[in-house]
Amino acid sequence: MFQPGLHDEVETYVGYLQTQIDSLREAAYGLTEEQARLTPCRSALSIGGLLKHATFVLDGRARRADLGGAVPTPKQFAEHAQAFMASFALAQGETLAGTLAEFDRAAAAFVADARRTDPAAQTVEPPAPWDNRPDPSPAYERFQLVHIIEELARHAGHADIIREEIDGAQAMSLAFAATGKPGNRFVQPWRPEQP
Repeated sequence: MFQPGLHDEVETYVGYLQTQIDSLREAAYGLTEEQARLTPCRSALSIGGLLKHATFVLDGRARRADLGGAVPTPKQFAEHAQAFMASFALAQGETLAGTLAEFDRAAAAFVADARRTDPAAQTVEPPAPWDNRPDPSPAYERFQLVHIIEELARHAGHADIIREEIDGAQAMSLAFAATGKPGNRFVQPWRPEQP
């Protein structure tokens, strides 16, 4: 968890990014393959699907860099939209372990890139027709960093609720268990229920 301190702007973004990344990963702590695919709420979201989608989101910066600032062609945009929709669920043959490995790779690459980013540098945000923004928009890099924090925080919250529905595990207890922290008078590390 990101702690208060005299952080500069980039350290602050990275601290909050890492907190959301950790929270998403910790939501999968101790789950079985079957549990990682459960959708216990009214939505179709699962812990495994959220990790896969977060990987897709984190890889977005690299996909944008591959375009070299160019606007995606209609074909590229259609392929992107299809991959986006498929990113919300584990496909047959995908495993929780493999999904976590991809998530870790994407998270490490994004955080390393964020550390090198000048928040005041100008960039171009691609079109987002679902937000009534059909054309590219000029922006500063800080917009994208904050947007990714927002996106990860939203899905970390989804993961918290889904995990509580699966087995009652709560975020702080999972964090303590996943990082090996001893309990205190407020929080105890999560332990699986004994049958």
